[in-house]
Amino acid sequence: MNPHLQHLQALTRRQFLRSGAQLSLGAIALQSLLKPDAAHASTPVLDPLAPQPPHFAPRAKRVIYLHMSGGPPHLDLFDYKPELVKRDGQPCPDDFTKGRRFAFTSGTPKLMGTPRSFSQHGQSGIWMSDAIPNFHRVADELCVIRSMNTDQFNHAPAELLLYTGSPRQGRPSMGSWITYGLGSENHDLPGFVVLISNGVQPSGGQNCWATGFLPSVFQGVQCRSKGDPVLYVSDPPGMDRALRRRTLDSLQRLNALQHQELGHPETTTRIAQYELAYRMQASVPEVMDISREPAALIQKYGAKPGEASFANNCLLARRLVEQGVRFVQLFDWGWDFHGTGPSEDIRDGLTQKMRATDTPVAALIEDLRDRGLLDETLVIWGGEFGRTPFREGRTAGGTNLGRDHYPDCYSLVLAGGGIKRGFSYGETDELGFGIVENKVHVHDLQATLLHLLGLDHKRLTHRFQGRDYRLTDVHGDVVQSLLA
Repeated sequence: MNPHLQHLQALTRRQFLRSGAQLSLGAIALQSLLKPDAAHASTPVLDPLAPQPPHFAPRAKRVIYLHMSGGPPHLDLFDYKPELVKRDGQPCPDDFTKGRRFAFTSGTPKLMGTPRSFSQHGQSGIWMSDAIPNFHRVADELCVIRSMNTDQFNHAPAELLLYTGSPRQGRPSMGSWITYGLGSENHDLPGFVVLISNGVQPSGGQNCWATGFLPSVFQGVQCRSKGDPVLYVSDPPGMDRALRRRTLDSLQRLNALQHQELGHPETTTRIAQYELAYRMQASVPEVMDISREPAALIQKYGAKPGEASFANNCLLARRLVEQGVRFVQLFDWGWDFHGTGPSEDIRDGLTQKMRATDTPVAALIEDLRDRGLLDETLVIWGGEFGRTPFREGRTAGGTNLGRDHYPDCYSLVLAGGGIKRGFSYGETDELGFGIVENKVHVHDLQATLLHLLGLDHKRLTHRFQGRDYRLTDVHGDVVQSLLA
């Protein structure tokens, strides 16, 4: 078919009337009825990132999501199982493994109690292991969910389910849904920023912060703490700031004409992205420069200006939300504790991994609290699933202690943003194989997070290919018991 005819066939009634009205005297009457001042103003192009009202009064205004990619061993961190310790080395009961699939384990594995020491902390008495000493001092700020549940036992599908509501590629990410629903609070910064601490992307890849079928302006912007803060934003050689401005003005006029003619949402996205990139050239380098912070605070985080690290990114996250960024997503690779080497051993390997992470997380929570930001900032720490109560099959005969992937139950930590303080929620059975009280599915977590931001997960929808989609698909309930 002729491309022009294809375009005409795709026009909506509104677009047809608008384009047809431009060719007739009826346009004047129609525009005056719909918008009295339309004859005296150029066609406006709306900013898709402009702040939007929530569905109801929010408890939180922003989110910092700290994702430990690989699945932290929750039984060695937050979910203490004395009975499992007593039965360490015994064959796993058939009832728990019969008919089940595991990533790297088959046959009858051996139960493995934690080699870590557990104790209670804070006035709330939250159980935590010796692997996370800095979490101990912020125990009364934390809410530990010990009854998380997911449907996926491999990394990429589990991360996609957590962040997009589907284990398959193509759906919008959590941060994209939130900026789509609420817009951005800072005109000069993205509403959704992604930070990767060690250069290794999560297994779910960029789909974890992609927009899927939402307009691409809502995609997460990946920033770096070393080198150019944002790739491809700097002016090319030979172009100064004034020339860049004149170029963008010309592009905007052309895009505005196209938007007036076709009404395609990606045209407004293109305009918004060009303008945001121009403003980011000045605003991002300043906010990303952590050397501006007091030396004592930098040391408290364990950050090193000019380097790329999880500690740097935690401090950056605070600076970003302080400037109005709506959703900051941090990814840290290296939490797949199978025991295939010393770094994956739940003894010394876990100690080393937590040493680089629990210090900045505790510092972040205290920093937000001291600045009066914690009450309106939801902080989340966790992975995409948990680890088995038995030794991983491939490494069962080795010297390193490791656990396999386990989707049935795991732990997640939250703080601030309208969540109960010093609170443990949910229970697993005495061996850590299943949830016996207050199961929280990934979709329930998504619904609760949106609720805290003032969004009804059933109303935050986008029509695509003939149906309304939402982050929680057709599932999810707000976990009211978690709310302060």
